[in-house]
Amino acid sequence: MSLRHALLGLLSERPASGYDLLKRFETSLANVWPATQSQMYGELAKLAAAGLIGVSAEGPRGRKEYALTDEGLAELRHWLTETKPQRNTRSDVLLRVFFLGVLPAEQASAYLTGLMELSDQEYEALRALERSIDWGEDTLSVHGRIALEYGLRFNAMRRDWARWAAAQLG
Repeated sequence: MSLRHALLGLLSERPASGYDLLKRFETSLANVWPATQSQMYGELAKLAAAGLIGVSAEGPRGRKEYALTDEGLAELRHWLTETKPQRNTRSDVLLRVFFLGVLPAEQASAYLTGLMELSDQEYEALRALERSIDWGEDTLSVHGRIALEYGLRFNAMRRDWARWAAAQLG
């Protein structure tokens, strides 16, 4: 996935300004594909230059509202149906676990305990996010909840795995 496709997907629901997209991003995609404000505005400029989005309205202080073009919708559909998802093959977490044997046992255990705590914190943050959203029946809400559930289950699994791994050391 790329930021490009994330923005196209958000704009497939309705036109939005860069600020609106940033806020929607923070409450829907941040746990899936994080991006900074500067990255997002840069990508919006590239999408507009490529004809995948257009400015549908302009407001005070240079505020622009962007809308998906037919070409942008075609690109989003192409990406969804004709490109294979990239397998995330790198894991900083697991690479560290692989070499925990070079640390004293208490430090290795502390790393895994920290991973349990981090997973718990991320799980709780996602639960808070879930409670803060006014979920609807629109497609973004339905599929957003499905993606959120993945994040919840992933963090629960990582927490349980870290607990198990710590027990293997002690």
